[in-house]
Amino acid sequence: MLLLFIVFFTTLLIGVPIFIALAGSSLVYTNLIAGIPDFVILHRMAGGVDSFPLLAVPFFILAGNLMNSAGITNRIYDFAVALVGWLKGGLGHVNVVGSVIFAGMSGTAVADAGGLGTIEIKAMRDHGYKTDFAVGVTAASATIGPIIPPSLPMVIFGVMANVSIGQLFAAGFIPGLLMAAFLMMYVTWYAHRYNIGRDQVFRLAILRTTFVHALPALMTPAIIIGGMSFGIFTPTEAAVAACMWALFLGLVFYPLTSQLEAVGIPLGRVLSIMTIVLAAACLAAYYDLANPVRVIMGALLLNILGSVAAYVYLTWVGRIVPTYPPMSFKRFFKISMDTIETTAAVLIIVGAASLFGWVLTTARVTEAITEVLLGISRDPLALLLIINVLLLIVGCFMETIAAISILVPVLMPAVVQAGIDPVQFGVIMVLNLMIGLLTPPVGMVLFILARVASISFDRTVRAVLPFLFPLLAVLMLITIFPSLTLIVPQYLYR
Repeated sequence: MLLLFIVFFTTLLIGVPIFIALAGSSLVYTNLIAGIPDFVILHRMAGGVDSFPLLAVPFFILAGNLMNSAGITNRIYDFAVALVGWLKGGLGHVNVVGSVIFAGMSGTAVADAGGLGTIEIKAMRDHGYKTDFAVGVTAASATIGPIIPPSLPMVIFGVMANVSIGQLFAAGFIPGLLMAAFLMMYVTWYAHRYNIGRDQVFRLAILRTTFVHALPALMTPAIIIGGMSFGIFTPTEAAVAACMWALFLGLVFYPLTSQLEAVGIPLGRVLSIMTIVLAAACLAAYYDLANPVRVIMGALLLNILGSVAAYVYLTWVGRIVPTYPPMSFKRFFKISMDTIETTAAVLIIVGAASLFGWVLTTARVTEAITEVLLGISRDPLALLLIINVLLLIVGCFMETIAAISILVPVLMPAVVQAGIDPVQFGVIMVLNLMIGLLTPPVGMVLFILARVASISFDRTVRAVLPFLFPLLAVLMLITIFPSLTLIVPQYLYR
């Protein structure tokens, strides 16, 4: 077993890709020591990704890419500016609120940093904010993405730990909002310390206009979470629904509304009609208890088909060119290829990590680690504090998906025996690893924002350091008080 770890850490230190380090070290052990046939190894790797819930991975990635490419992030940002831009240190608050909203659509910190981050850093620079502060708040707020549902890391955790993904999603609500609140408190303190003023005056008319334009995008998390909570679809089907909704907005809805506004029909009136149809469907569903879900989904489909018909008519018959052009096939093809590349990178790590975890289990390493951890303390809080330290260290050196895939099989036995709820542990693990995204040498968000802001990696690290303290405070809160993570799933899934 010592040979397994020597090969694994040596390959990591010399810069070998993580999936090769995992699979290669496993093969060395199984061939040279255990004598396990190669076809068993291939079967274990294939079995690691042969899971229906993992189908959610490419669709959530695609949904985030579609949101970024369809210009939806700009509408979210404009709404966030109108909502909190009038506060002291306004664009810092906008940065956090925008990430909270976008978190309900993408599920990854990288998508937030690369999508909204580009808009936010440029806007903050244009308004005179220091680049370091802009980069720091953008990086910290990006970590909210995988905590507030939907969450790609939580899908991986749910598959590896055999825990309800829906409950994991629900458990992330309060911690995600706490992260936002603590970051906004830090921004407020910073604004008073360095005398940063307000970026604009609050205007209800602008808030109303931007809210109307952002409302269809804001419905995405409602569709995902509402659909899962009421049993309309599974997390995998929710990911597909998010993709279809993003496609509908980018291909039909926003181009259609630009056509209607060109002929004098405001977007608010269009949304009012759609809302009336949905409200009527909900009322009918209340009295038709036989199949209320079918009534509501039928009304939603009616709205979509009506929008498509209106768009086709105005384009081909009315000859009205939309000022908001629909997503082109070339752009959609690029989005699809980016999604395929990202999905392949994620799943090959999951497959290799599944093999690595299986080797650790067959060699009884997990049992030994469980005995060591429980030998130190059987108190749930003390054990979680020890695991927090371990995860924070691992997060500095290992990519999130790989860390989850490797450590879940190793740590879960000790967690369960100590009486810790797996749902709480899932949120704690993901938050630890999100903090790891902001720490060198492997922090992916740091590399992305260094490129976006055109500053050095070292300067990016220094800019992010002060923002780690609010995130660590939230980590301690959800570690000490399990109800912060468990109250929402217990209410929704009782």
